[in-house]
Amino acid sequence: MNLTAEISQEAVSYVQNVFETVQKRNPNESEFHQAVKEIVDSLIPVFSKHPKYQEAGILERLVEPERVISFRVPWVDDQGKIQVNRGFRVQFNSAIGPYKGGLRFHPSVNVSIIKFLGFEQILKNSLTGLPIGGGKGGADFDPKGKSDGEIMRFCQSFMTELCKYIGPDSDVPAGDIGVGAREIGFMFGQYKRIRGGHEAGVLTGKGLNYGGSLGRPEATGYGCVYFVEEMLKSKGTSFEGKTVVVSGSGNVSTFAIQKAQQLGAKVVACSDSGGYVYDPDGICLETLRRLKEVERKRISEYVKERPGAQYTEGCQEIWNIPCDIALPCATQNEINEASAAILISNGVKAIGEGANMPSTLDAIDLFLKNDVLFGPAKAANAGGVAVSALEMSQNSMRLSWSFEEVDGKLHEIMKNIYESSVKAADQYDCPGNLVVGANIAGFLKVADAMLAQGIV
Repeated sequence: MNLTAEISQEAVSYVQNVFETVQKRNPNESEFHQAVKEIVDSLIPVFSKHPKYQEAGILERLVEPERVISFRVPWVDDQGKIQVNRGFRVQFNSAIGPYKGGLRFHPSVNVSIIKFLGFEQILKNSLTGLPIGGGKGGADFDPKGKSDGEIMRFCQSFMTELCKYIGPDSDVPAGDIGVGAREIGFMFGQYKRIRGGHEAGVLTGKGLNYGGSLGRPEATGYGCVYFVEEMLKSKGTSFEGKTVVVSGSGNVSTFAIQKAQQLGAKVVACSDSGGYVYDPDGICLETLRRLKEVERKRISEYVKERPGAQYTEGCQEIWNIPCDIALPCATQNEINEASAAILISNGVKAIGEGANMPSTLDAIDLFLKNDVLFGPAKAANAGGVAVSALEMSQNSMRLSWSFEEVDGKLHEIMKNIYESSVKAADQYDCPGNLVVGANIAGFLKVADAMLAQGIV
């Protein structure tokens, strides 16, 4: 992780022993191991400088979830056949506030992925400066190709079990991959049906007419661009005139494209799970959003309306397209070492992670060694959970803020996350390393709260 601080061998051994214990206790959970490794290695300077955290067993407690919940989700499809999926909720750490983190509906979902997301969420939520702990959940259900009726029945069954473990002051889920406004609405309706009353603060990402917040759909994509904007400013430059590649074409990606275009960039490529489109004239956001959000079609349809564009099967080669700025907004580990090397050879100047853990550890090391500005996910994509927490605040106060007010708060939060990451990296002798800086800045707040609350 390119640590340059003077560190003690005791701190190195301590962190290594904790990681080895995580591997032994959680076999075959590669995504969780990767997330833990990336974070704990960067915390070595903290344990070297502040032995109190080691003496209090903070790291041993941090890597162990407070609670892991797994449950059966039976539902009936349109043909009357009973289907069964598996649901999860990992309540990882509540030291600074109620568990907060999205729900992911995707066939790849398993306990390893939910734990990696929940672990990352602890520090991400801490970085926002808002009082929210870390959690995550989801199911191995695939919404693609399902009717609205099937999705409603699944969501109702899922919430029938999940409602036992969540609440406005204990655990507040939101959306993630496969969970948008439609799914949140169905789950919120079922929660009300079971629990009674209108507890608006139990879910975030709700529709505007029943407790949602203006600016929430835009938050993760906008926030990622705001973070990269701060990185670029540190080098005396901006998005103006830059060529940008954005992976994905969902909520995060489309709003990252929109904000980058508003700041003067040309976004030339985006993707979905089938492949990617390259449009040398710049992605037409209106066409993209209509195809994906309204007509629910594959991105391959884009080239039928934009004859100058090209469609390529498969997603990996999107990173072969020369660009100044890359915004991986699709899924975990989409940029490996080989893709990172191609981006670097093509002159990439900045990476902003809009997805969760989209770069492998080897890819991150390569970016840092080659002085590429790198905005790690827990910092760069924290905008979504930040505005979710703002939605919780509005629900508590029975108020609705304007879009401009929410967007202004988001912009300030992302600026503060950048500045706190830079400051922590400098304080621990890792200047410019925002991976280390973000991890340390997020960790210290949680660690101090855990110390204050005793052994729990």
